Amino acid sequence: MAEKTRCEICNRTFKNHEGLEQHNAAMHGIKAEKNEEIKSGSSKSYMSYIIAILILLGAAYFFYNSYSSQGKYDSFAQCLTDSGAKMYGAYWCPHCQEQKDLLGKSWKKVKYIECSLPNRGGQTEECNKAGIESYPTWEFADGKRIDSVLSLETLSATTGCKIS
Repeated sequence: MAEKTRCEICNRTFKNHEGLEQHNAAMHGIKAEKNEEIKSGSSKSYMSYIIAILILLGAAYFFYNSYSSQGKYDSFAQCLTDSGAKMYGAYWCPHCQEQKDLLGKSWKKVKYIECSLPNRGGQTEECNKAGIESYPTWEFADGKRIDSVLSLETLSATTGCKIS
């Protein structure tokens, strides 16, 4: 037996929900769309959550791949660090960025010392003590310094690291 539905205003009983909706529309001016709006609103809200979650998962996947995947020169960059080479630079320095771009994803393996204070507000104490005057400045294990963007070949020749 079908479940009966009762009008809350006039207490009349109907065999189904559709009959009640028709009655409410005709007799009380209550449109059925209100229920549909509520239903579709919650499904729209549900879809918004799903879309937001998918976007977050996509972004997490992108960043994970960007930072976790190996770079072309990983062994070379690691050798530079192992040999005692390090680069002093500043986050705002276009030549430092050019140097970083030469090594691509492998840059993360190079020993890098950030010299700039936030908002270009001066130089860090470490860089002051090291006597750094321009960026980028490469310093090698033997104490030799070169204030310039260096090609991979020059870095290789200076450190003995094989470009691979």
